[in-house]
Amino acid sequence: MSGTMDVLTFALLAVVVLLALVLVVVLMRQGSGNREAEQRMQQQLGLALSQQAETVQRVEKSLREQEQALSKVVTERLDRTEKATGQIVTDLRERLVRIDEAQKKIGELSTQVVSLQEVLSNKQARGAFGEVQLNDLVQSALPPSAYDFQVTLSTGVRADCLLKLPNPPGSIAIDAKFPLESYSLLRAVPAGDAAALLAAQRAFQQAIRKHIADIRSKYIVPGETAESALMFLPSEAVYGELHANFTGLVEESYRARVWIVSPTTMMATLNTVRAVLKDVRMREQAGEIQKMVGLILGDVKRLDDRVDNLKKHFAQTEKDLREIDTSTTAITRRGERILAVDLGEEPTALPPKV
Repeated sequence: MSGTMDVLTFALLAVVVLLALVLVVVLMRQGSGNREAEQRMQQQLGLALSQQAETVQRVEKSLREQEQALSKVVTERLDRTEKATGQIVTDLRERLVRIDEAQKKIGELSTQVVSLQEVLSNKQARGAFGEVQLNDLVQSALPPSAYDFQVTLSTGVRADCLLKLPNPPGSIAIDAKFPLESYSLLRAVPAGDAAALLAAQRAFQQAIRKHIADIRSKYIVPGETAESALMFLPSEAVYGELHANFTGLVEESYRARVWIVSPTTMMATLNTVRAVLKDVRMREQAGEIQKMVGLILGDVKRLDDRVDNLKKHFAQTEKDLREIDTSTTAITRRGERILAVDLGEEPTALPPKV
């Protein structure tokens, strides 16, 4: 800003000098004219120079004031910018810390996902995973008296879970199935490969159809279980694929009386079972209440008979009291008559009644 002021000052001075030179040249051209005119010219020139000097001073003062104001504004803006920059740097550091934590969590989650994939790649481990999920759902929805896990039926097969319901419908067996291999092959088919897609669909259908047949033959036992059983798929994705693209298999399961459920629909089924059990308990309690009411009515009848007998006893007692009062009155009158007979002696007064 100071450099700008110097340039302006020099420019004004140059203008003043130029004006002075012009006046000198004009005077020299006029030669040695009138001395008085020359003096007036010198006075005017001095006055112009004085005015120019004042103008330069005012300009310098104005420029200094503007420089101070501009410096103040720049300083304030620099302070605000510095504070804002500091806050941004602080926020950026906090976000970087959060990003580091998120990356650590993502790494841990990746490790867990890899572990889960390793678990699901093993058929036995995958079956255990489905059983654990089934156990958690059943335990969270039903009381302990309503189910049993790993129940061996009379046929020698063992059901993953047995819902103990009254007849009808009777106990319902649940078996957990997880056809991951065929489903993974179905998902891995490249787009546009119709032959591979058809082969994967057939493999998936065969796997589901075999599970339906196994459950139908093993877990529906006449006289021991209900006429239907449940196949639990511990994957909403597999369940959704089945109902979206393999409705024929779903209809086959209906005809075989094997109901296919996912974790979500399993919870809805368990809530229905809980409502049924509650209704059964209410009916049992209603029967017990009716039985107790019958007993109470019998007690009331016996109490009424005893009250009637007591009334009869009170009536007999009242009759006996009246008869006693009648006899007393008769005896008293006879005694008074005897005392009223004149025997020549002073009558002896009867003793007072007590």
